[in-house]
Amino acid sequence: MAGNIIEVKNLVKTYPGDVKAVRGINFNVKEGEFFGFLGPNGAGKTTTINMLVNLVKKTSGTVKIDGLEISDNPDEIYKKVGFAMQEVGLDEVATAREMMQLHGRLYHMPKAEIDAQIAKLLKLVELEKVADKFTSTYSGGMRRRFDLALSLIHKPKVLFLDEPTQGLDPHARQLIWGHLRELNKQGMTIFLTTHFMDEAEELCDRIEIMDKGVIVTEGSPAELMKKHNAKNMEEVFLKTTGSTIGEEEVNANAPDPFSRARSGGRR
Repeated sequence: MAGNIIEVKNLVKTYPGDVKAVRGINFNVKEGEFFGFLGPNGAGKTTTINMLVNLVKKTSGTVKIDGLEISDNPDEIYKKVGFAMQEVGLDEVATAREMMQLHGRLYHMPKAEIDAQIAKLLKLVELEKVADKFTSTYSGGMRRRFDLALSLIHKPKVLFLDEPTQGLDPHARQLIWGHLRELNKQGMTIFLTTHFMDEAEELCDRIEIMDKGVIVTEGSPAELMKKHNAKNMEEVFLKTTGSTIGEEEVNANAPDPFSRARSGGRR
């Protein structure tokens, strides 16, 4: 049986003003697992995933990836994880190949290894024909697929995905699904957050649902539907998360627009 590649114990994130975004959660992800991490807006999902990849500092608790505590081994953690974020930010005056070469060099990869990985990944995401075109000319689906390839350039052991198919048409969405299935089949651990319940049901081996900073249920899609007497994962989600649109809170950590205006827009 595969061991745990992610281990989270008593993870807490509290922002200034005693805003508790994550309230002492515990979970594990097995190596090679396709893991879904779901929840409504404001549940703490994105804060959690940002802590797991060391983009946000945790308040307390432990997080281990491949046996290493993230706070003690940040450089090693960056080598072990890939992260395709919710918002795709690409250099629009560079080609896909140029960006992949740059990212490979940032990870201190040998040139021959970079070139081999670029060829492999461009084939995987079906962008070989446009690899030398500016990314500004890419469609939304092409940009998502390229962002996926870019997150894999350094051969990470764990791939974190935050809403990878948001805004895509059904054809582009199916393409992304196919690429993710192939990566998982090859042994990669995938950690997925999504608001598409059919996506989670279709792709994930196991799912945890978070609401108001805590884990409210977990299991395989079949186990969750049986446990909550639901026809599909959307029903599971609605039954286990008590939030409504009217209860959604503002982002307490958003920058003060007046202070930005006074500073002339400078950050």
